[in-house]
Amino acid sequence: MIIFKDIKPASKHHFLAVPKEHIPNVNSLSKNQIPLINDLIAKSKQVLADKGGNLDDTRLGFHLPPFNSVSHLHLHIISPVSEMSFISSFVFKPNSWWFTSVDQILEKLEKSKL
Repeated sequence: MIIFKDIKPASKHHFLAVPKEHIPNVNSLSKNQIPLINDLIAKSKQVLADKGGNLDDTRLGFHLPPFNSVSHLHLHIISPVSEMSFISSFVFKPNSWWFTSVDQILEKLEKSKL
């Protein structure tokens, strides 16, 4: 996994966590990849904490196809959410048609039979 700064940050801290394994998008995930998602979350939170981000004012999530700009799974880590612009708040709106939280993805994967 690699974690780096987003080139168009939505807030003071905006990172992308990208797994080495090629996964096109969240719809390509299966139940056996829950540990990978949990690892992305844990390492992302650690990077954010190391950079002085507020873990209590953070958004973690994925863009949903066809609204993802890159065909390789990447987790957005954004903080502080309270300082996001109106447009960024819309683009990274949790559980919308275009962006989903990590919690919703994990819940969906837990319920899946694959």
